[in-house]
Amino acid sequence: MADTTHPLSQNAANNETGFVRAIGLFDGTMIVVGSMIGSGIFIVAADISRQTGSAGGLILTWVLTGMLTISAALSYGELAALFPHAGGQYIYLREAYSPLWGFLYGWTLFLVIQTGTIAAVAVGFARYLGVLFPSISPSVWIVHPIALSSRYAISLSIQQLVGVLMILFLTFLNTLGVRLGKLIQNIFTSAKTLSLVGLIFLGIFVGRNAGAMVENFGHFWTIRNAQPIDPGASFLRSFLPTVTAGGGVFGLIVAFGVAQVGSLFSADAWNNIGFTAAEVKNPKRDVALSMAFGTVIVITLYCLANLAYLCTLPIVQIQTAPDDRVATAALNAIFGPAGAMIMAVAIVISTFGCNNGLILAGARVSYAMAKDGLFFKSTGTLNKKGVPGSALFYQGIWITVLILLRTRRVDAGGIVTYGNLYSDLLNYVVFAALLFYVLTTIGIFVLRVRRADAERPYRAFGYPFVPALYVIAAISIMVVLLLYQTQTAGIGMLIVLIGAPVYLFWSWWSRRAARVGTTQ
Repeated sequence: MADTTHPLSQNAANNETGFVRAIGLFDGTMIVVGSMIGSGIFIVAADISRQTGSAGGLILTWVLTGMLTISAALSYGELAALFPHAGGQYIYLREAYSPLWGFLYGWTLFLVIQTGTIAAVAVGFARYLGVLFPSISPSVWIVHPIALSSRYAISLSIQQLVGVLMILFLTFLNTLGVRLGKLIQNIFTSAKTLSLVGLIFLGIFVGRNAGAMVENFGHFWTIRNAQPIDPGASFLRSFLPTVTAGGGVFGLIVAFGVAQVGSLFSADAWNNIGFTAAEVKNPKRDVALSMAFGTVIVITLYCLANLAYLCTLPIVQIQTAPDDRVATAALNAIFGPAGAMIMAVAIVISTFGCNNGLILAGARVSYAMAKDGLFFKSTGTLNKKGVPGSALFYQGIWITVLILLRTRRVDAGGIVTYGNLYSDLLNYVVFAALLFYVLTTIGIFVLRVRRADAERPYRAFGYPFVPALYVIAAISIMVVLLLYQTQTAGIGMLIVLIGAPVYLFWSWWSRRAARVGTTQ
């Protein structure tokens, strides 16, 4: 049941005094666009094209992602207008179901979804800065890897250091007030949007390759080099086949379901503007509009970017792009070796702006949780600039830890290689993030019944059909992931479920602190 006695339900304004309402519709749209566009659009096309096996499959994957993302954003607008408060989706889940569900989302967001994404983007920033300045290397160590166990280690390379410094710098800037944070966001989002538009223009009009276009568009649905997709667990292999995109209808469904992992993750973070609703000038209108405008802009750019890749590179070259850097391969085809430098500059700008938006928004969820007694008390306070400075600090510390921690693997020859822990964690929580999106969308139906008389300045577009279609489509993808990416989906759910005892602890601690305060 929803906790109808919660203070926010009674008088939200009293709990959100001190915030500076400085985010307008343009600013909110820039937060959505800037948070969504990171480095994924420049990379994931390689993996998607291997899974779907065709030019048509690549484009259709992004069209499906666009339909899902835009329908979700149009549906979320109702919740954003109904609960225009700091915390966004955390608040929606809490009010639709119970504080437990809100906490499970906030816990997973802080532990992995938001912070893991920021860590990945920070290291991506450092990696592409290393193209411009080769001394920023992942193999030049300040602290050599120290084994923590047979599978994990901790280290500090020059590349990691640059990523950490980026996090600390942006965290500090965001403690200086939301006006500075939105200014940085507006500048870098505008710059990276123009960079992506430039890539699209170059690919479609300047670098178009007649041979690539004949191969890709003349054989639009011809499946080539589609990788086999195995069931996600050994016990499933007795009744589920290994499939490819060319293996009939079932193979296509599985291939497109698995391919959605990369595209949906690249199109994620559209909901972040809801986290900052207490700082939006007209939250009952502009949060919903920012979600809608931002997602439409980004999805349009993403589809056009993939069209540009297909105009420049044959599908086989997209599938085999070195290190999956499809955008770099496209610019190399146009400009030669200088293309790598141009792409590096574009991605450095893109990742910097992306992380500013994610850092700005993410701390507001920790703030909302702390106001409910479900996180460190200090994170529920605002600094003199009207922003949750302590929440930003805790978030920055955890991101730094995620950057420093490494996975450790030893091959048959005894050679040790190191990966990034946050990469594994992000793979695990894609399923969990989709689960929370589904639950939140279902929450629209729940609240239409439980709070039928509540003021709704905006109602979900196409209700009940658009939200219902989103739920059905998303659940279908989740089923595919459970069957064919069982381990990652299962570990993701485990991360979420671990939050349940943590919730019980925080609830107990909050009640205990309240009793102690009453008796003093």
